[in-house]
Amino acid sequence: MAADRAAIVTGASSGIGLAVARMLGERGHAVTLVARRPEKLAAAYEQLRSEGLEVQQVAADVGDEAAVIGAVAAHRDAYGRLDVLMNNAGVGIGAPIGELSTKRMDIQLATNLRALPLFYRESLPMLTAAGAEHRNALVVNTASIAGKSGQAWLSIYSATKFGVVGFTQAMNKELNGLGIKSTALCPGFVDTPMADFVKGHIAPDDMIQTSDIVAAVALLLSLTPGCVIPEIVFERPGSGGSLT
Repeated sequence: MAADRAAIVTGASSGIGLAVARMLGERGHAVTLVARRPEKLAAAYEQLRSEGLEVQQVAADVGDEAAVIGAVAAHRDAYGRLDVLMNNAGVGIGAPIGELSTKRMDIQLATNLRALPLFYRESLPMLTAAGAEHRNALVVNTASIAGKSGQAWLSIYSATKFGVVGFTQAMNKELNGLGIKSTALCPGFVDTPMADFVKGHIAPDDMIQTSDIVAAVALLLSLTPGCVIPEIVFERPGSGGSLT
């Protein structure tokens, strides 16, 4: 079906992705929800559908090229346009460098970094069409405060998120002339399931909230065509730019 505005959100089954997908739906976007776990994704899909939002679900491991191609094709077939792409899927696996698992390293590289250029490549015709129409096509890439300051035990995660920040900068230089803007979000710990491992150390109420991330994406949606915000850093008060 044709939609006035449409979006793809990866990592959409919970946390930041689900919260942003809801906000986009409430603002009139038809949203393709992409996530790796089919059951968790189905629950998020049913939840948003019950709220009257226009959504579809595509179960896909974004670390797999064929899955990325399929997800974008499913979105194109359903909605025919793309105004917002949120590359939010990510995984963090901590380990000291002396105990580095190549398999776990490759999972993080594929999910956190390699997926982004694949989604851009596959989405570019639709993003270009949206940019030509309203000069405000938007790509939001979820990085991390660990992409601004390297973190011990999370060295591979940090490296991927530094890559996200750098790739976002490159995309702005390459695509701004087409009316396509890119923003890297760089939060510290957000109160989501991904941060459960540290909640004995930092109270959930003292973490950044998903509502903070939603507010930032809403801000990006409100900008005029003549303004791009390439990066937003979210810190907990007193953290000094580190995770803890």
